[in-house]
Amino acid sequence: MTGFEHLPHIDEAKLKERRERVFILMAGLFLGTLTMLNILGITRFIKLYEIGFGEGDATWSLVFAVAVGVLPYPMTFLCTDLISEFYGKRRANYVVLIGLLLNAWVVFILWVGGILPGWEAIDAETGRLVADAAGRKPLFFELQALAFGAVGASMIAYLAAQLCDVWLFHFWKKLTKGKHLWLRNNGSTLVSQMVDTTAVILITYYFTTPSLPIPDGTSVWFQLLVGYIAAGYIFKMFAALVDTPIIYAAVYYLKDYLRIDPTKMHEFGDVED
Repeated sequence: MTGFEHLPHIDEAKLKERRERVFILMAGLFLGTLTMLNILGITRFIKLYEIGFGEGDATWSLVFAVAVGVLPYPMTFLCTDLISEFYGKRRANYVVLIGLLLNAWVVFILWVGGILPGWEAIDAETGRLVADAAGRKPLFFELQALAFGAVGASMIAYLAAQLCDVWLFHFWKKLTKGKHLWLRNNGSTLVSQMVDTTAVILITYYFTTPSLPIPDGTSVWFQLLVGYIAAGYIFKMFAALVDTPIIYAAVYYLKDYLRIDPTKMHEFGDVED
């Protein structure tokens, strides 16, 4: 008994093709989103809220802000959770590792694009690119500097967070015997998002140039821990809670479409017919 006897019969080959097509769609959405967010990275910060403190010359402010690259990030966790649910831990980890290689590919292309000769003006004495009146390099090199920093920081944070997400998702699934989808969805995502947010903010601040903007007179650690990490995590936590009904709806539809029982543990290439 598979639990799908009430559904119309479908040829085994067509069912396998359907499952692979859905997997490719989810993996493609994950990898495409990952590439986009790393290119966007820290090119711009969105100010969510600002609080002023002090009086007179001793005033300072705390800015709650998130990088524009954070906006599509919750989609990556939704995709890996769905892949984990229907295709197993090994496929989910496989997609995560492909994403890491994709990050490296982006960095490689940006590096090659920067060392090949172009039409930019070069300072004869220093051999460096000539900046404009505002001190900016040509657009590609501005993007390259921002992307190098964002990708470098996110590669480390991303690998730790995504592997944490996949492991926790299956930990909760095994513990609850396939029940309580909301628990494994939120329980895995909320913890992994904290790992990601903390790692990417600290790495970006200490190891990239240009670094994160800190308002004048504001304590660096206070701005980092509260303004960026807390704001980023609250945004991701809100997104994780919002995606709970989305993942429920997706699982409700896909379990019949794919003829896979999501309450059972599945592994790479080992889903029920």
